[in-house]
Amino acid sequence: MQIEVKGRNTTVSDDLREHVEKRFAKVGKQVSELAVLEVELFEERNPANPDAMVAEVTLRVKGTTLRARDASRDMAHSINLCADELAIQVKRHRDKRRKRRESRTAAAQPPGMAPQESPAGGISAAL
Repeated sequence: MQIEVKGRNTTVSDDLREHVEKRFAKVGKQVSELAVLEVELFEERNPANPDAMVAEVTLRVKGTTLRARDASRDMAHSINLCADELAIQVKRHRDKRRKRRESRTAAAQPPGMAPQESPAGGISAAL
């Protein structure tokens, strides 16, 4: 997975880059190597908003775009919240794709190959 870290109107330190790579390593194991993860870090300049440090994450995987955006008082905490939210979205996306693939393969089986119960009580495929 390719990770791009950008800062809008702010500089991104090496410590924050390492933190981003560490936190999104779990997501990287679940997606293909061709996936692109864009992390944009910035500070909202609104004195009425105490949660000014914002992290926006966009993950592009095989025609699907997953996004997460979180704000807090600390940039590292915002990154952590985004990583957790994105991990949940990736898991949901993978499960959805797996269910669709399983339903297509089950529907494509010939009618004579449907699973039947054997005399021993287990399920076996009819020949």
